[in-house]
Amino acid sequence: MADKEASIFIVDVSRSMGKKHNGREKTDLDWAMTYVWDKITTAMAGGRKTLHFGVVGLRTDGTDNPLSDDEGYANISVFQSPKQCLMPDIRALHEKIKPSNVNQGDPISALVLATYMMGEHTRKLKYIRRIYLITNGCGPMDTDEIAEIAGKINEDNIELLILGVDFDDPEFGFKEENKDKVKAENEAILRSLAENCNGVFATMADVISNINIPATRDVRPVPSFKGDLTLGDVENYESAMSIDVERYPRVRVARPLIASEFVRRSNVGPTEDSAQSSHTLGRDGDDAHLANPSHGLVSAKNNPTYTVEDSQAPSGKREVERSELDKGYEYGSTVCHVSEYEMNLFKFENRKGLEIVGFVDRNKYKRFFHMSETNMIVASRINEKAKLALSSFIHALHELETYAVARLVVKDGNNPVIVLLAPEIEDENECLVDVELPFAEDLRDYKFPPLDRIITISGKKLVEHRYLPSDDLMNAMSDYVDSMDISTFAKDEEGNPCEYAALDDIYSPIVHRVQKTLQFRAVNTTEEIPPPASILTKYSQPPEGLIQQAQPYLQKVLAAANVKKVSPKQKGRKRARSVDKPLSGLDVGALLAQPSNKRTKISAENAIPEFKQLLATTEDITTIKDAAQQLAGIAADYIRHSLGDSGYGRAIEALRVLREEMTELEEPGVWNGILIDLKEKIVKGKLGGDRKEMWWRIRANRLGLVDKRVSEFSGVSEEEAKAFLTARLP
Repeated sequence: MADKEASIFIVDVSRSMGKKHNGREKTDLDWAMTYVWDKITTAMAGGRKTLHFGVVGLRTDGTDNPLSDDEGYANISVFQSPKQCLMPDIRALHEKIKPSNVNQGDPISALVLATYMMGEHTRKLKYIRRIYLITNGCGPMDTDEIAEIAGKINEDNIELLILGVDFDDPEFGFKEENKDKVKAENEAILRSLAENCNGVFATMADVISNINIPATRDVRPVPSFKGDLTLGDVENYESAMSIDVERYPRVRVARPLIASEFVRRSNVGPTEDSAQSSHTLGRDGDDAHLANPSHGLVSAKNNPTYTVEDSQAPSGKREVERSELDKGYEYGSTVCHVSEYEMNLFKFENRKGLEIVGFVDRNKYKRFFHMSETNMIVASRINEKAKLALSSFIHALHELETYAVARLVVKDGNNPVIVLLAPEIEDENECLVDVELPFAEDLRDYKFPPLDRIITISGKKLVEHRYLPSDDLMNAMSDYVDSMDISTFAKDEEGNPCEYAALDDIYSPIVHRVQKTLQFRAVNTTEEIPPPASILTKYSQPPEGLIQQAQPYLQKVLAAANVKKVSPKQKGRKRARSVDKPLSGLDVGALLAQPSNKRTKISAENAIPEFKQLLATTEDITTIKDAAQQLAGIAADYIRHSLGDSGYGRAIEALRVLREEMTELEEPGVWNGILIDLKEKIVKGKLGGDRKEMWWRIRANRLGLVDKRVSEFSGVSEEEAKAFLTARLP
């Protein structure tokens, strides 16, 4: 469980904070609230119930606080007491935090109030306590009891952060010219207060500049396995090794926030009888507060129904309970039924454990065997003997340059996995890093032709060929790759070469962009979403200097590879089309279009090229339809004369080309008619027997009807096309 945290923001909302300074387009208050909103919405997105926020308004028009009986606490209002911040709280704070009409109010008194509120909320419990004071330093300030206040802050172990609008900060490099005398004096007092409390004193420009830098999130690790790491049979042999270990996550994939679905409560009001869907965004388990009657939302739940075909039922289908169904598993296009009895009969009862089954040389292990995220295995924290034993085992693997292979069962009854155990020794930390390995069934062997030679049909090996890179091309490409080396392209603070795009400087754009977008929309409901932060897009493109540096080497590669520009590919395939003139100057299309060269029949041996050639030499719709029917008949013959499924591949390719060409020629009706006729033949067994496997392949390749979404000339709706393709065959 994460540590409890409580933070209170003291926000100066005086009249002076409603003005614009130093060329900014925002008022000082709106600019400073950029940081406050970021802190609050970041915590809200995490969904931690142990992270509480309070907001105190300084120099407000009225007075509303528990210490208001004392005159020194005038013009100070509590906007929100410390609690978990939710979307309704964001909306309420957004309405309250506005520039006031006064400049009266004491920041030191506001600190006293915040300290009092912190004590009332956290009492003596274990909390991380923070107080933020955000002000422009203008206006009067009472410093009589500032030393006692600093002592109280230190006594209560509160971290004080004073963030000033346009405060001078030599480290950041900002200094306000012609500063008001009162503001300069207040700055010095607040700086001294922060130093006495061991707190933070910074200018607002500094903290806002760091908002877009993604912050790392500390996660308290939870063990996924606690047990014994064994080598040998520990039950029968005393020489076997057994070490008490624990397994924790090491590297996990960071994923963006996910959407949760809600519906409006039907009994909220007379106008909300019908359920209307609404969405919110957050992490799993963070939507409990939204399923609240006061918000008018409840979590959307799925209520699936299961039906079976029943000729006696009114609709031809009858609903059944889930308990009446058995599981089925797809094997190709066949559904294999496996009963509960069979599942229990063949289920292997595994016992929890981590057993070493072998060792492998580190230099012979292939990194592409990794199949999972990594975990780390350490000795039990309360077992000193286990710590010594595991340390010895880790050092032995490290010295022998060896990895261990182990069988892992996380808990009783789980399926076993094979993991690789790699030793890691870094500073004073030692552990085993494990990653899942594939079983034999997980491996896929694919044969590819060699890249450095060509083997002819006769078996002769050619090392020089127009399809093989020459030595000049290889050397030019090697130099080009070397010219794009980023390991020393950047410069550090001292001007020395260093790595460009270091791993610690790269962040996941999708994770942080989604999070920042949601945070912005939570506060600003109508404004346009700003572009992504530059730190997220910095490494999406190579630096300009690197491109210029590599340009001469790229020209050498182009020259060595004899790269030539070709005419752009024809985009349109409509009947009224213009064909680009070939580079040779010979108009092949015109030659083929001559009456003596026109093709009218398509042969089954070379069907697809001849079909495309025929379409390229005619604009007559009758000829186009005739060519389509010829290719459809050839595809049907492929199916009819197929031994098993040997001819299905050729038929699928012919149908794919036919569908594409008819769509581009704005004749989707021709394809739709052909496909409907083909399905009818398959259903009735007119293509040489049972050919339903062919229809399954048509579905798998998405060769359905062309609907209006694909072509505006189609008379088939998207729903009709989907129903036609997915309907079960009788």
